[in-house]
Amino acid sequence: MSLYKRLFVYVKPYWVRIAIGTAFALTVSATTGATAWAVKPALDNIFLNKDAAKLALLPIGILALFAIQGVSRYAQNYLMKYVALKVVMEVRRDLFSHMQRLSLSFFHKTPIGSLMSRITNDTKELSQVAADIIPELLRQIFTLFGLVGVLFYQDWQLACIAVFVLPFVGLLMNTFGKKIKKISKKSLENTASLTSVLQESFSGIKIVKAFGMEPHENRKFQKVNKRNFDISMKSVRVNEISSPLMEFIGALAGAAILWYGGFQVINGTKTPGTFFSFLAALAMLYDPIRKLSKTNNDIQKAMAGAERVFEIMDIKPAIKDVHGAVTKDRFESEIVFNNVSFLYNEADGMILKDIDFRVQKGQMIALVGPSGVGKSTLVDLIPRFYEPTIGSITIDGIDTRQIKLTSLCSLIGIVTQETFLFNDTIRDNIAYGRVDATEEEIIEAAKAAFAHDFVSNFPMGYNTVIGERGVRLSGGEKQRISIARALLKNPDILILDEATSALDSESEKMVQKALENLMQQRTTLVIAHRLSTIVHADLILVFEGGKIVEMGKHDELLAKKAVYSKLHRIQFRTDKEFEKGIVH
Repeated sequence: MSLYKRLFVYVKPYWVRIAIGTAFALTVSATTGATAWAVKPALDNIFLNKDAAKLALLPIGILALFAIQGVSRYAQNYLMKYVALKVVMEVRRDLFSHMQRLSLSFFHKTPIGSLMSRITNDTKELSQVAADIIPELLRQIFTLFGLVGVLFYQDWQLACIAVFVLPFVGLLMNTFGKKIKKISKKSLENTASLTSVLQESFSGIKIVKAFGMEPHENRKFQKVNKRNFDISMKSVRVNEISSPLMEFIGALAGAAILWYGGFQVINGTKTPGTFFSFLAALAMLYDPIRKLSKTNNDIQKAMAGAERVFEIMDIKPAIKDVHGAVTKDRFESEIVFNNVSFLYNEADGMILKDIDFRVQKGQMIALVGPSGVGKSTLVDLIPRFYEPTIGSITIDGIDTRQIKLTSLCSLIGIVTQETFLFNDTIRDNIAYGRVDATEEEIIEAAKAAFAHDFVSNFPMGYNTVIGERGVRLSGGEKQRISIARALLKNPDILILDEATSALDSESEKMVQKALENLMQQRTTLVIAHRLSTIVHADLILVFEGGKIVEMGKHDELLAKKAVYSKLHRIQFRTDKEFEKGIVH
């Protein structure tokens, strides 16, 4: 489907407003044509005949024409801009909704700043084409045809000379339009890069300042900024040369008409009124031609933005509900990994290899091993952030790929090391997974997460806005809000991905207590950085090189004196040395 057809789908519901707006555009064009036509009777019937009575009516007629034109222009612009803003709102809605359905792998591959630019800058181009360019296009096209009609009415021979240049004008418009579209796409891509640099730099401003890297960030930004300037100037060169060329072509026709028509007036074959009326219409004709050239360039810029918008909308979600997917409200018996292997891409090879284990309802399963062995990847497969490359994962005997995503999500709660909180109130952050939760339920969840006391100390309590990513809270406080959020959701299956690894000892104790409350009567998978927190796990899975190399309870694995025992010994020694260092 072409870009124009796809945009038409959004425009079609507003055809009544567009039709009325078009009628007003015709009125504007008609008044413009009437102004050109009126020159002949004004000269021949009023001034040459010295008709004072008609002269008195002339200003009234002119004022009436301009009043009609002004009202019509306002009505046309208002209606068209309404349609434009509605269309852009709906395109943004659909684009954002589509992005929300795309898989995590898409977001890992695509810079966030680039996506932000697609929703803001690229759709803004569509707004301009619908709000400003289309009204202008309609107005100029109707004006052009109206004035051409006046020209042929006045003198068909001179009119033929005037319109002879129009095919050359069309050819130039098409040539420049293609160049503008190509340059505009590059400009939008570079604007996306600019947004990405800004987003990354501001998000990491603490690190930038800590390492004194402001000059480096300035250079990085200026490099993209300079490229943006260069591309913009290239667009300016192409854009601004088109109008003078159109005017020159028009001037050639105008010169020929002036010479030929002037001789006709001198020879008495044409009245001055007829000739000057023709010249007035001709002068008015080349203004819409010049404006059409600029309008065409603007349309091509907008089409470049539309291309980038629909490029994203054409990406199919890698993970979606299959036909006949089932709803599952409760977790009843077990989770089973059946010979699961997984890779992100061919170049990196398998991250997980031949994973087989079972999780019974109510069990606590711990995953341990060095960083980068696939522990987080494994738990990400359960809520279908990714799907197994080989094998399957079943919940109560049903392949997770056969369970509706919303249903699967409702079964699972996740608390990670990198807690994400929104720039909203504490209340809304806790209730994020259950927006219909009552005040009592929110407070109860906060108390169970040991968050109620510090929340109550804020002057605004649960109405406190915590800033972007929760900047007003400490690491431990953020983690407890995250745990309260999981408690309020009340999931059957809980995933804890190194939930205390980034905390100091005091905060870790508080968070660990909150986690114990959270894990009660739930099936839990824990990725642990402190082995002391998983000694009571029902099953410990030891990972190495993407495989499970050991499996068992804490005491059993220690007795084997293999990988787990070694990890335990190293951590125990490190903790002792750390404590000794603190004492001394």
